[in-house]
Amino acid sequence: MKRLTAAAVAATFGLSVLGAAPVAKADEPYWQCVTFARMFSGIDIFGDALTWWRQAQGRFRTSARPETGSVLAFQPSGRMTRGHVAVVSEILTDRVIRVTHANWGGSRGRVEENVTVVDVSHDGDWTAVKVWYNPIHDLGTSVYPTYGFIHKAPALPSEGVLMASAPNSDGRP
Repeated sequence: MKRLTAAAVAATFGLSVLGAAPVAKADEPYWQCVTFARMFSGIDIFGDALTWWRQAQGRFRTSARPETGSVLAFQPSGRMTRGHVAVVSEILTDRVIRVTHANWGGSRGRVEENVTVVDVSHDGDWTAVKVWYNPIHDLGTSVYPTYGFIHKAPALPSEGVLMASAPNSDGRP
């Protein structure tokens, strides 16, 4: 029932983004998903999207729950051999979010804003999602596996100890 509700909510919200996919112009930049996600989220990770989850471990907080500004890391799947990353722009329900991302589907090299993504995983843990596909004005038929969400906040030290410094009287730490 939760999947049906999530799909209905996604379809309702998705109707607000109807329209043709943007057409690239010669004088506009061609965006890759990783370059866009890094700049838009402030999460300083480089390399193919498929490496982001591994690189985030120990450097950034990761989880199975979305937060606005976090990055959803897609696993390689089918023709998406290098994975994909998208920035969470809005949380609509516990299983429906919107993302802003680049170089996806019918918008090669372009940025798509506020695209609906629905968690279709069995356990509601965002390990499998469907993404709104503008050409059919509905959720696409593909299910994409994901690693989870990378959050901008740094990971906590494994020992649970945080060090802080206070400025000296001369203003230096």
